[in-house]
Amino acid sequence: MLGEADVAALVEARHPDPFAVLGLHADARGVLWVRALLPGAHAVAVLERDGGRRVANLTLRHGDGLFEGVVPDRAERFAYRLLVTWADGREQQLADAYAYGSLIDPTEIYYLGEGSHLRPYTVLGAHAMEVDGVGGVRFALWAPNAQRVSVVGDFNGWDGRRHPMRLHHGAGLWEIFVPHVAIGDRYKYELRTRDGTVLPLKADPYARACELRPATASVVAPLPPAQPLPPARAEANARHAPVSIYEVHLGSWRRHPDGGFHDWDLLAAHLPAYAADLGFTHVELLPVSEHPFDGSWGYQTLALYAPTARFSAPVEGRPRVGDPAGFVRFVQACRAHGLGVLVDWVPAHFPTDAWGLARFDGTALFEHADPREGFHRDWNTLIYNFGRHEVRNFLVGSALYWIERLGVDGLRVDAVASMLYRDYSREEGQWVPNVHGGRENLEAIAFLKRVNEVIGTQCPGAITVAEESTAFAGVTAPTYAGGLGFHYKWNMGWMHDTLAYMREDPVHRRWHHDKMTFGLIYAFSENFVLPLSHDEVVHGKGSILGRMPGDDWQRFASLRAYYGFMWGHPGKKLLFMGQEFAQPGEWNHDVELPWHLLQHERHAGVQRLVRDLNALYRREGALHRLDSEAAGFEWIAVHEAADSVYAWVRRDDAGGAVVVVCNFTPVPRHGYRLGVPDGPVAWREWLNTDSAYYGGSNLGNGGRELAVHEVPAHGRARSIVLDLPPLATLFLGPA
Repeated sequence: MLGEADVAALVEARHPDPFAVLGLHADARGVLWVRALLPGAHAVAVLERDGGRRVANLTLRHGDGLFEGVVPDRAERFAYRLLVTWADGREQQLADAYAYGSLIDPTEIYYLGEGSHLRPYTVLGAHAMEVDGVGGVRFALWAPNAQRVSVVGDFNGWDGRRHPMRLHHGAGLWEIFVPHVAIGDRYKYELRTRDGTVLPLKADPYARACELRPATASVVAPLPPAQPLPPARAEANARHAPVSIYEVHLGSWRRHPDGGFHDWDLLAAHLPAYAADLGFTHVELLPVSEHPFDGSWGYQTLALYAPTARFSAPVEGRPRVGDPAGFVRFVQACRAHGLGVLVDWVPAHFPTDAWGLARFDGTALFEHADPREGFHRDWNTLIYNFGRHEVRNFLVGSALYWIERLGVDGLRVDAVASMLYRDYSREEGQWVPNVHGGRENLEAIAFLKRVNEVIGTQCPGAITVAEESTAFAGVTAPTYAGGLGFHYKWNMGWMHDTLAYMREDPVHRRWHHDKMTFGLIYAFSENFVLPLSHDEVVHGKGSILGRMPGDDWQRFASLRAYYGFMWGHPGKKLLFMGQEFAQPGEWNHDVELPWHLLQHERHAGVQRLVRDLNALYRREGALHRLDSEAAGFEWIAVHEAADSVYAWVRRDDAGGAVVVVCNFTPVPRHGYRLGVPDGPVAWREWLNTDSAYYGGSNLGNGGRELAVHEVPAHGRARSIVLDLPPLATLFLGPA
């Protein structure tokens, strides 16, 4: 018979080793006992698993549902079931969770503890499986400083006494197989800290699906099958490939008339076709991992393995929960339209919600304990402890999961600058130097290198893109050469400088000429993406169109000229949704884009221009093959500040050349003599942003040949004479 101390510990849900006392056990005399803790049960009997013969009736040992009894006439352990009669008279046959030993390979536990397990999501979290013919779910959780952990959910009345877990000492890993739990069941973990405090119920860090906010439970979901590597992925993501990215916030791209979100299948039916028709090569999604607050746009995530439930199809009578398979179908639809899929991934920080990762087991487990290292004052979020190998495992595993299991082509890593420096957005005395006394976050740097190395070796052709705004050297250099190992880096300096120039009244632009040229000083120091991202159309900044000065004609003309400048400039391209048709107002994440604007010719014209710029960019190797190499660019006119004219030539590695000319004043320049590179005997205007087709004044050079003259200009021996339209960019190619 169980001692009173053990009885009290069980019913108070504080027993340190429930598997030692619950289930089937033999005492010192060899007598078999069965014990079960089933709060709310009226009676419990023991049945043979095979045949169902009743072999024992258990006695209520404690009023909170602890039953125990001897199994007579038995000397050997046997497979059994519990026949439970509940207080309301219902009878239920249950397999006993405490009849099962550990289902985790000790080798995996070792690798998890060592921090070298590449795919911890295959062990930790909730995994549906069948054991000895019984279906159920194996739950596993890392919580090394907890005194006791229970899994709670719909299947046990959210009662932490029902299923306390087994602790694997040394690894801090808790585990239990709960029979009869199924795909779709909701669950959380109840943790008791070392001092006896019971924490608010915690969501599973490794959950693959979650409830729709404001509900916060994790949901049992199948492990998605591994996605095959698309053969063309490496080529489409390569430095020499055309990469033009359509950045999308799915919650406000399109919505139902009642304001509701589109589900994955409806998004798959419309978004890929739209982006592909406009000539984009990739779509990039603002974070779609589960997050509690819509207004964070996903950048404060609390479920790094779970696609958000916002875009799951509702099921009548049931709460909306995440649908990883739906997300995979969306990715496959994008790929069917020739689009790569990038997702924004946020390993820099996480929110402080009590049901999330914050002080997960009563201690600073995922975060730093010292707020000088572990708290972002800008965002009121917590910073991951990158020096802890279990945390690195968690994050690296998430990166692999999105690529290998959910099928995306790459990750845009958010807020890299905040990870690289310990003094990021902190005053003197508010940060802790590294071991060498410096400001660099050595642990975060090592983590980023690790992520990029793992993706590079495990996911051939997948890419990572850094949102990084500082002068940190070697962001896109290989790790073996001392770099961070990213494939691309957002060129935030280019974005800020050029938008500042475009905000100037054209009459004043001559005094800011260098803002458009400065980026070429460092353009080939990294593999850059030129981003006109969501960050530039929020927080009072207005839209890209809204930055353009002058009347409506000048604003639209300046925008078209600026897009031409961007597509002609070295670097991959990224444009946030809505800017492809000149959304005039600031982005509002609570409503869909103002699609009605496409009924107006000027907005439709900008959309046509973006389509044609993408087509030209993809067609002409000179506009993309040497995007990241100095050999692909040469200035023609760089000192024409008085006229606000810029001209350059783009080249490829096969002898192709495209000349780009920008006039950023509203003054037409007829008979403008422009130096040209050697080679063609005549040039032709391939694209003119002032075309009437795009909403412009239709000045320019039409389809006529522009003959090359042996007349020097711009330091070149040969030149052409052309008309420069006002506030326009021209692309010229060999006639």
